[in-house]
Amino acid sequence: MSYYENPDRMDRILAALRKTDWAKLHEPEDFRLDPILAVHDRDYVNFLASCWDEWLASDPEVSSTPEAYAFLPATFALRRNSRPTSSIRGRGGYYIMDLSASIVAGTYQAALTSANIALTAAHSSFHLHHSSFALCRPPGHHAGKDYAAGYCFINNASVAANWLSQKGKTAILDVDYHAGNGTQDIFYERNDVLTVSIHGDPDFEYPHFIGFADETGAGAGLGFHRNFPLPKGADDAVYLAALDEALNTIRNFAPEYLVLSFGADIFDGDPLGTFRVTRNGFREIGARIAGLKLPTAIIMEGGYANEALGDNTITLLENFK
Repeated sequence: MSYYENPDRMDRILAALRKTDWAKLHEPEDFRLDPILAVHDRDYVNFLASCWDEWLASDPEVSSTPEAYAFLPATFALRRNSRPTSSIRGRGGYYIMDLSASIVAGTYQAALTSANIALTAAHSSFHLHHSSFALCRPPGHHAGKDYAAGYCFINNASVAANWLSQKGKTAILDVDYHAGNGTQDIFYERNDVLTVSIHGDPDFEYPHFIGFADETGAGAGLGFHRNFPLPKGADDAVYLAALDEALNTIRNFAPEYLVLSFGADIFDGDPLGTFRVTRNGFREIGARIAGLKLPTAIIMEGGYANEALGDNTITLLENFK
């Protein structure tokens, strides 16, 4: 089975960036754990940090050839009065939502670095009052407060948005093909960060149980979350109509900063999507979002049509240079 979230994705985007005359590349800063723990449960982060070593220690067969294995839960908790257990397999089932969030030796460090890349972009957008791009891998928008899912372990966009929200009013726009369930989970009861997501209808698409149009927030956050689920085969016209409505929602909120969860898997031909958005569609999506004229931290999420990924990403980013 192909694991679509692979290093070749980043290599393609990086190569495309290096061909431009406007991209300036920077190493990420180290923001330590505090901004991550402001968004994620401490016990969950501790699980990510220790999972691999604990699993090796618990299984001699795995520890003899660790490069041949990846950690996955044996069962999944229903989260109905459930609690993490002392066994690493049990905690895996509690803290991991699905089988696309396997853990290997470098997962935790990669997730930390990815979050630091997003924070560096947010820091740049705040201090220089311009837009920035975070080339994050692994992605983050499926990771909730205390769970990993869909290739995601730390919610990069949420960590960045939460940091920016301490500086001024902040909105998140998620344009990945799949609903950003983790981002919704993190901010669902908050009114200081607006979250808006355009995605494949969860009635037929991952993550299946979250991302419906009637989910608009709860408690203090009621009215501060919007989902725009779209049908299979949504083309440029359908997508842009939803985007216009999403942008109006953001304008009404009047944020000072924007975090854009950018997933290129809306592209026609992406192996994990069903939309029919063209490269011209990417150009127009970028132009309309840039039209908000907000300092924008653009956080890389999905996109698995690797041959087209670099060009699609550059096509959107050119609007923010």
